[in-house]
Amino acid sequence: MPSHQLDYDILGGGAQSVEIVLDPGETVIAEAGAMNYMTEGVRFEARMGDGSSSGMLGKLWGVGKRMLTGESLFLTHFTNEGAGRARVAFAAPYPGMVVPIDLAQVGGTLTCQKDSFLCAAYGTRVGVALSKRIGAGFFGGEGFVLQRLEGDGLAFVHAGGTVIRKELNNETLRLDTGCLVAFTQGIDYDIQLAGGLRSMLFGGEGLLLATLKGTGSVWIQSLPFSRLAERVYEATYQARGETRAGGR
Repeated sequence: MPSHQLDYDILGGGAQSVEIVLDPGETVIAEAGAMNYMTEGVRFEARMGDGSSSGMLGKLWGVGKRMLTGESLFLTHFTNEGAGRARVAFAAPYPGMVVPIDLAQVGGTLTCQKDSFLCAAYGTRVGVALSKRIGAGFFGGEGFVLQRLEGDGLAFVHAGGTVIRKELNNETLRLDTGCLVAFTQGIDYDIQLAGGLRSMLFGGEGLLLATLKGTGSVWIQSLPFSRLAERVYEATYQARGETRAGGR
């Protein structure tokens, strides 16, 4: 099914949102809870999956795949049922950038971290991509279950901090597992040890790195939410310890 053709505006700087412009009859699908606001004429409905599956069996299979990613069983469908153009805006629950990706220009398939997907044109198939290597599943940190977006329309992913796009030409790129946002077809994903025992224990970069090899595009985030949350937790824990010590 061809995807709906969407117009959009990226709003903001350090904590961006995307405002989708819907012509009459157009629909955008989004993760539950991602909507900021919508104008008159837009109706929303929570449905099982992306709407590409027909029949109860297909819908249940789609729900099962979303359960694997830890996402909501439902995607919200926003449709312009008015006579004129309408707008609906989406944003992630933490600061970062919204990256628009035209699936038709990247081979029709995009693999992304499960928390990165924000919204997409109706007709986009939202599924799962299991890593071919079991090491990525057990030791990947972000998990071996990634989301796969397929279609020929626009998809929007969210990333923390600054977003960097790398073009690989039969090359290898190694990065922190949490810094990976998305990659296109032609890229092989694996998890490998970061280095020697001393480097792994005292280098501060973790035990494992994601390895991306092949030809295609890779999107990287400079500040994954997991890293930000860890620093906030450490600072809070330290402050509590100092408060207790000072109160004695």
